[in-house]
Amino acid sequence: MKIASVIVDVPAKQTDKSFDYLIPPDLEETIQPGMRVIVPFGPRKIQGFVIAVKENSDFNKLREISEPMDLEPVLNQELLELGSWLTEHTLCFKISAFQVMLPAALKAKYEKKVKLAEEKGIDVLPQTLQQLFDKSGTIHWEDALRNGIVPILQREAAKGNLEVMYEVKGKVNKKLLKFIHPLKSAAAIEEELNKLPQRAEKQKEVLRYFVENHEKVELRTLLAGLNISQATVKALVEKKLLNEIELEVYRDPYADRTFERTMPIPLSDHQQQAIIPVLQSVENKQHDVFLLYGVTGSGKTEIYLQSIQDVIEQGGEAIVLVPEIALTPQMVNRFKGRFGNLVAVLHSGLSAGEKYDEWRKIQRKEVKVVVGARSAIFAPFEKLGIIIIDEEHETSYKQEEMPRYHARDVAIERAKKHNCPVVLGSATPSLETFARAQKGVYQLLTLPSRVNKQALPAVEIIDMREELREGNRSMFSRKLLEMLKERLEKKEQSVLFLNKRGHSSFVMCRDCGYVMNCPNCEISLTYHRVNEQMKCHYCGYESKVPKNCPECASEYIRYFGTGTQKVEDELGKILPEARVIRMDVDTTGRKGSHERLLKEFQEGKADILLGTQMIAKGLDFPNITLVGVLSADTMLHLPDFRASEKTFQLLTQVSGRAGRHQLPGEVIIQTYTPEHYSIVLAGQQDYGHFYQQEMMVRKLHHYPPFYYLALVTVSHEQLMTVVSETEKIAAFIRSRSSNQSVILGPAASPIPRINNRYRYQCLIKYKREPGLFDTLRTILDQYQVDAKSGLQVSIDVNPYILM
Repeated sequence: MKIASVIVDVPAKQTDKSFDYLIPPDLEETIQPGMRVIVPFGPRKIQGFVIAVKENSDFNKLREISEPMDLEPVLNQELLELGSWLTEHTLCFKISAFQVMLPAALKAKYEKKVKLAEEKGIDVLPQTLQQLFDKSGTIHWEDALRNGIVPILQREAAKGNLEVMYEVKGKVNKKLLKFIHPLKSAAAIEEELNKLPQRAEKQKEVLRYFVENHEKVELRTLLAGLNISQATVKALVEKKLLNEIELEVYRDPYADRTFERTMPIPLSDHQQQAIIPVLQSVENKQHDVFLLYGVTGSGKTEIYLQSIQDVIEQGGEAIVLVPEIALTPQMVNRFKGRFGNLVAVLHSGLSAGEKYDEWRKIQRKEVKVVVGARSAIFAPFEKLGIIIIDEEHETSYKQEEMPRYHARDVAIERAKKHNCPVVLGSATPSLETFARAQKGVYQLLTLPSRVNKQALPAVEIIDMREELREGNRSMFSRKLLEMLKERLEKKEQSVLFLNKRGHSSFVMCRDCGYVMNCPNCEISLTYHRVNEQMKCHYCGYESKVPKNCPECASEYIRYFGTGTQKVEDELGKILPEARVIRMDVDTTGRKGSHERLLKEFQEGKADILLGTQMIAKGLDFPNITLVGVLSADTMLHLPDFRASEKTFQLLTQVSGRAGRHQLPGEVIIQTYTPEHYSIVLAGQQDYGHFYQQEMMVRKLHHYPPFYYLALVTVSHEQLMTVVSETEKIAAFIRSRSSNQSVILGPAASPIPRINNRYRYQCLIKYKREPGLFDTLRTILDQYQVDAKSGLQVSIDVNPYILM
């Protein structure tokens, strides 16, 4: 008697444990850990994941598993263990941890079939099975269960003769095409050809084709190539000379593109020094974490490509993560150009079907490299040889809903299991990562100069307060306008970047640049239009909007915020001859539009590329010689302790788009706070000084990397309930924490009400609190039971967004 431990698909505290189910005798050979099964749970049947198979159970009466959903496990042993690790570290439910590892297509409603493996004929199967497979070479799963032949099917699947297809209803179907292949040898076909009567000219033509090309061909190609009808082929199929089969073809998002093969480029001395430790780590199969810190354009990608080459030659596999917005066709080109069909690409621009097909290529070991955004870290590889995270400082590597994991942490955890290196690459590493590299926890590898020895672009910072004093009220400084005109005359291209991350408007004096800050937190106050108030989103401090600037008494004190459309209209007025491509959420909403716009720009169909964050990363066009940043301040005054860091990173990244090839580049940064260290140092591209300055601020205010953070957010429809419950939670955490920890709150969340639910939060800053996770889990458990009252509690460990 065998028993399966199953995690059921009910994300709740009461069900967040494994349940034992009997494995029916005919499925004993079949069920393995990592498979999905359908089990009876209460009155209904639901999906679950088998996490272990054992001999006995502590319970007497067990229900049976209804049916398996897979012939092979969808999660391997390592991913099952990773699920437990995620559960512990992000305080999520086990089922959420498993679900996040699978492509969307495997989470839907399904219809299942078993089919002959590619290139296999029906005669490889035992006699008993042959008559059950219909003409298309498939059998419905329901029929297999009814006939009790699942164990036989499984044995054949293990031999590689059969495989399971999920036809996900309304979601994803496999793409099948009709193929024709010869049933007899070329010589036998030639014999049959000679026996055909004179008038069967068309049939002879088809047979001649197969004598010369003795392999399968797509039916459409055959019909078009020989200019014949389907009836001719059908007649030959009936004579048992040819056979018609339906084969799955992958939905390949890049099918219509040919990638030019690229060869490894000789490395510069700096690159050579940086790659040696990585290759040694790969060679010795040891787990190290490297920070590859190199200025923009210093050739980090080539180091990635050559390290991966090395891993593949040793029979290993590689995962490369890039930020979602940097997954531009350029990045894909570089990897596909080097490794061709060994690359699978996973990102949000693909349809559910395309994602499922890419995932299956990985599962079937048909590819060796995965390039993708955050979730690609869960690629089901079994021989991982290296994990690379490009632009490691990007906040999009942190998932904001359950499970709230950071891809970097998952990468390091997986790499420990596989004894392989992790390479974190960035021109502007996050402070946490750089601090770890300084302490020797990570190994620091440095690329101090650009590959082609090109100088970094010249950066000029323009004080917009001066522009205003001299009567220029437009959003373009005179210098920027002059340079844009110059580029138009020279037929060179420009990039205009609008940092529109600041949703919250802040209040600033346009004469002296004064910004209203909170007296307790050194963070800008947010303007609330409803009651004309300024609020601090960290400690709850409030004040009125002043009529005059408290610093210089000017009346030009205004709140700020502008959009890309506004900029585009203004450009149309002042430079009517310029051709502008605008890239923002509105213009890139449709599938493929991102790629189309960039391609148009690359082909020189526009002079100016105007956009938000999505154009700051990874672009590499030879003709860009000017980058203009319209408002360097929008991010600087967000209520977020990482605001200076994000501003510095973004400005450095954007500046790095200019002058990457033969033509020298220039950068103009427009700002109302030209003296702020993050703007001054981004202008000098001086990460070292920025790091020192920012670390002092962080130490002073007890922020990472000196302290860890955990954020507890409580929401409810009644304001009083939220406040009192958050107070209870804060008091409970205080009572169970050491006096080394700082517990702030309760305070209203920066977005105090969403969907008519009031939100309060409590922020924990701690260094070493061994009992903290137990405390937080106790809170979650307590309020999970209490869910009827409508109170919701969520906990984010190491939050990236404190909203």
